[in-house]
Amino acid sequence: MKSNKILILANSSGGLYDFRNELVQKLLKEYQVVVSLPDEVRTAQLAAEGCKVVQTSINRRGVNPFEDLKLIQSYFKLLRQEKPDLVLTYTIKPNIYGGFCCRCMKIPYISTVTGLGSTFQKQGMLLRMIVWMYRTGLKGSGCVFFQNKENQGIFEKYHIRGKDSCLVKGSGVNLERHRKEPYPEDHQVHFLFVGRMMKEKGIEELLAAARKLHGPDVKFDLLGYCDEDYQDMLDTCEKEGIIRQLGFDPEVHDYLKRASALVLPTYHEGMSNVLMEASATGRPVIATNISGCKEIFEEGVTGFGCEPGSSESLIQALKKFLALTKEERAHMGERARTKMEQEFDRNKVAQTYYDKIQELMMKQKG
Repeated sequence: MKSNKILILANSSGGLYDFRNELVQKLLKEYQVVVSLPDEVRTAQLAAEGCKVVQTSINRRGVNPFEDLKLIQSYFKLLRQEKPDLVLTYTIKPNIYGGFCCRCMKIPYISTVTGLGSTFQKQGMLLRMIVWMYRTGLKGSGCVFFQNKENQGIFEKYHIRGKDSCLVKGSGVNLERHRKEPYPEDHQVHFLFVGRMMKEKGIEELLAAARKLHGPDVKFDLLGYCDEDYQDMLDTCEKEGIIRQLGFDPEVHDYLKRASALVLPTYHEGMSNVLMEASATGRPVIATNISGCKEIFEEGVTGFGCEPGSSESLIQALKKFLALTKEERAHMGERARTKMEQEFDRNKVAQTYYDKIQELMMKQKG
């Protein structure tokens, strides 16, 4: 029987399994692993590997004081029941509320900032409240992991600190699961968007670009679910033949395999997983020049950048890609794969986490 226990607090079973399972598997060899999650998308797989799964309701995007108070109570109850030796927290609410509960109960924990969205663009009292909440949640963290330098710099600016910090290449990418695929022979260009249909993912700019550039040889495919009030607009565009909606599917590799390039006009990212996955598959990317994206591609080498919030900038980037020959596009994809192999191997990211976990566990025993 494994004597030590690690509890993981996260807001998505898909996110945990799809992007952090290499670390989970490492931990399962040595520790009991309990995962607290709000959904069941990947819980069967996690349970089959040996994790104990506990369902904890989280409103990922809403700010409802009563719901958040319930979440805090749920975390306190979970910590008392499981008595973990160490807790890992991912994403905003687990970081803030889970971190607060761990501090109160003097349980060591490690936090991961997976992205900030527009949180720190607020003003006045709301911004001060956000800063206070983050300070409260992360103050006792044994290590705060950041996925890009900009997020790390924002936390330093507002004096939001744990006991230590570490910068990693996002979650990295699984190079076996997202193996390099031959470039499509199809004469048509298939631009693929993967993500939630919402303003901050650049859906308005994407639809404007698709309306301008679509045609018999240029197709726009959208994979993901509608997270905001865009369904009518998406349906209208599909009826007009501007886009094709592919629905939601957690298995994205086959879609990347069939794509000519991935398009992601997002406003905010921690470190974009889908850009890494597309690059690993051998596909060029067209993405915004923001932290969390620009680290993943090289302009004119593995992809093209555009400005966030600008449909015209996105259109110009897409036109650059369309001006390339099929051979040039394929070569761009090959260089994207090489970059992932050299810089973004998920096994290296998982090892960095594992080493920090071992260090904190040793401190407890010592």
